[in-house]
Amino acid sequence: MAVTSTEDVTESRLLLAEYDRIKEEQKTRIGFRDNLLYFTLAASATVLAITVQSGRAQLLLDVPVICLVLGWTYLVNDEKIWAIGCCIRDRLGPRPAELSGAGGPVFGWETYHRDDASRTTRKRLQTAVDLFTYVALPMICVIAFWCSPAAQPLLVIVSLAQTVALAVLGWQFLRYADV
Repeated sequence: MAVTSTEDVTESRLLLAEYDRIKEEQKTRIGFRDNLLYFTLAASATVLAITVQSGRAQLLLDVPVICLVLGWTYLVNDEKIWAIGCCIRDRLGPRPAELSGAGGPVFGWETYHRDDASRTTRKRLQTAVDLFTYVALPMICVIAFWCSPAAQPLLVIVSLAQTVALAVLGWQFLRYADV
């Protein structure tokens, strides 16, 4: 059994308080990130409905803008969620284990859920959903615009810039996939 001093107890309380705060931030970011997916699909569907009703194919170029802005926000939040998990596993978790004399990790869930046999499959499927939502869907809209009579030179240049930006976003999704 570990001998605890007043400093160890104080440090343990501070570490637990930090853990509580950082988990709260992680929970908030997860909710925000997950809602971004639904909002992106709703906003894209709205633009598509307006485009069909109005017959103005140039409105299709709004979908890539929506997906780029919301996709980048989604990606940044996803990376912060991952970073919080790493902080807990690598920095916060080991110290309370040392102070308490526990034989293993104090925050077991932080490593346990990553060892699931289906995790890799789930992460790959989630990456596919993210790429479809934030890259493939807007690219379908760009291609539909290119095939329309509304494809005038200035708008084609804009759509080419959007294509490059979507490729960068897709690369970032793959880079941060954590599979």
